[in-house]
Amino acid sequence: MNFIKTLFKFYINASIHVALAVYALVRITEDYYGLPYNEPLDYFIFYGTITGYNFVKYAGVAKLHHISLTKHLRLIQLFSLVCFVLMLFYGWQLADKTLIAFIPLALLTLLYAVPFLFGFTKNLRNIASLKIIIIAIVWAGTTVSVPLLDVSLPVNYQDNLFLMQRLLFVIVLTLPFDIRDLQYDKKHLQTIPQLIGIERTKKLGFVLLGFTMLLEFFITPSPNYKTVFLVVFLLLLVLLQRAKRKQTSYYASFWVEAVPIIWWCLLLIFTNN
Repeated sequence: MNFIKTLFKFYINASIHVALAVYALVRITEDYYGLPYNEPLDYFIFYGTITGYNFVKYAGVAKLHHISLTKHLRLIQLFSLVCFVLMLFYGWQLADKTLIAFIPLALLTLLYAVPFLFGFTKNLRNIASLKIIIIAIVWAGTTVSVPLLDVSLPVNYQDNLFLMQRLLFVIVLTLPFDIRDLQYDKKHLQTIPQLIGIERTKKLGFVLLGFTMLLEFFITPSPNYKTVFLVVFLLLLVLLQRAKRKQTSYYASFWVEAVPIIWWCLLLIFTNN
């Protein structure tokens, strides 16, 4: 039992779960557009997510406490290095235009973690109210814009709606994390729960989630896709409603983060017969 708990803890802390969520959103985009499975791109994004998230989470720790890193953190470092090498392997197989499209997204991720403002004391995360916007842009760009660019699909009105839906979906997905982090975030970050409180944050999330459901009717004519999204809509609605300042350890980092994975699995079951 202890081994299973340790393995699960590593699965969460090493960002494998969040990488699966991002990977699932990429596969959802491929499914909606009828794109062929793109192994180099999909795995580049999967391993890149692990590399990026672990860099953001642990770069400061490694810098300050390199000698005294716990065995658990050293293992995550080693795992991240392996994922970085695999990211390079799959990146080598991608078209130049696709790699170029990743540059602004990678820069946002880098500057989110690395201090470069005000005498190199602040990063993008420290700028008021910017955190959730950066996360939404990076996730939406990675899981929608880049896959469509990779196959050279011309951008049309429907694509913009799909991108808008993904942006709003990721923002709502992030709100339970911001509610949880109220006890840790400094006041100058001015996250949405800090600015308007928990209950109003939930109400805002419900409104944004309602827009994602509305956009779904313009994005796809398929009743199966709409039904699946309705289930996902209700699931995220419940998870947001039940989010609170003092959550169980893995409420946000596992259950909320699992919503894209559940969405993709439901699509596999009900739309690919």
